[in-house]
Amino acid sequence: MPGPIYFDHSATTPLDTRVALAMDTAQSKVFGNPSSLHSEGRRAYSLVKDARTDVARLIGATASEIIFTASGTEADNLALLGVFRHGRESGHLITSSIEHPAIMETCRFLEQCGVQVSYLPVDEYGMVSPPDLARALRPDTRLVSVMAANNVVGTLQPIAELARITKEHGTLFHTDAVQSAGKVPLDVNRVPVDMVSVSAHKLHGPKGIGALYVRHGVSLQPVIFGGGQERGLRSATENVAAIVGFGAAARIAVSEMADEAVRLVGLRERLLEGLRNVLPDAYLIGHPFKRLPGHLCLGFSGRESESIKLLLKLDEAGVAVSSGSACAAHHASEPSHVLVAMGFDPIRARGSLRVTLGRFNTEPEVDRFLEILPHAVDTLRPVVSYGRIAS
Repeated sequence: MPGPIYFDHSATTPLDTRVALAMDTAQSKVFGNPSSLHSEGRRAYSLVKDARTDVARLIGATASEIIFTASGTEADNLALLGVFRHGRESGHLITSSIEHPAIMETCRFLEQCGVQVSYLPVDEYGMVSPPDLARALRPDTRLVSVMAANNVVGTLQPIAELARITKEHGTLFHTDAVQSAGKVPLDVNRVPVDMVSVSAHKLHGPKGIGALYVRHGVSLQPVIFGGGQERGLRSATENVAAIVGFGAAARIAVSEMADEAVRLVGLRERLLEGLRNVLPDAYLIGHPFKRLPGHLCLGFSGRESESIKLLLKLDEAGVAVSSGSACAAHHASEPSHVLVAMGFDPIRARGSLRVTLGRFNTEPEVDRFLEILPHAVDTLRPVVSYGRIAS
C-alpha cells in the first residue's frame, strides 16, 4: 500500500538522515559547554565554530557575521527590535503588506512604541514594486524589511533591487529569507543586504535553531541578555547539537541547491500540467515563474470557501498540504492577509491550498496526488466560478 505523501515543506521539512547523524554524534559524544575552557568545552566550541562557517557559506557571509538564534522568528525580532532598541528609539520603518507574522507582529509592537511603519503594497502576484519603495523612503527611515520569498504564495521578491535602492538612501535593509535560503541563491557580497534571517527546519535541518546574518558595522541592541554569547546579541548556552544540525543542513544545501532546484521545478511543472488536465477550474496564485522551485499556491474556482474541508479530505487520503501559512493555522477561518493584499476578496482570500515539494518527493507521488485531488475537490460544494489555472 502506498505511504503518505508529504507536500508541506514550507511549513517544515523532514530531517535529512545525514543531518540526523551529525546531530547524534554531537549530542552523544560532545556534551561540553562551548564557553568552558577545558577540553570538553573546546570540543563543543569547535563544532559550533565549524557549523557557523557552514551556515555563513549558505549566503556568502563570513562566520563572524552569523548570530545563532532559537528560530527564524527570533532572528526577525532581533533585526527589528535591535535597530529600534525595543521601541525606545523612534524613527520610520518600511516593510511589505505580506510579511510573515514574525515581522508583522513585531511591527505592530513597534508602532505601539511610537515607531512609524509604512506597509508597501504588492501587485496581483504578491510582488513589491521597487518604485513604491523609493517613494516610501523618508529622511528618518532607519530600516527596510522585505521578505525574500513569500511563505503563502511562493513569490520571489526583487531583493537585489530593493536593497540597492535602500542602500543608496543610506538606510539599513533586512530580509526574512527563511523560506528561500538553501533553495534559491543569495550572496551578501553581491546583494547589499545588512541582515538576513534564516532557519534550519526549512532546509531539512532541526527545529529550534535559526540565525541572523548581521553585516560587520551594523549596530544592534540585544533582545536576550546574559552571558554575552553570540557577540553579545543573543546570550544563552548554545544548543550545540541543533547548531551542528544547522551546519550540516546548510552544507548539504550549498552543494545540492542547483540540481535540487531543477528537479523541484520539474516536479512543480509536472503537477501544474496535470492539474490543467484533471482540474481545469484550478488556478495558480502568485507569480507564474518568479517563485520558489517547489512551491504552488492553488485556488479552485467556486470552491474557495471550502478549502479547510479540502485539506481535511486530502489528509484522510494520506496527503499533507496546507491552507495558507502553517503559522496562521489557528486563524484558518480568517482571510489570508497576504491574499487580501494581493486584491482577493474575503471569500477567495480564505481559499488557497498550498502544495510545497521537497528533497524526498518523487514523480510517482505527484502522479498519485493528481489522482487523489480531483476526487477530493468533487466532494466540495461549488459556489461561483472565478477562473482557470494559468497556461
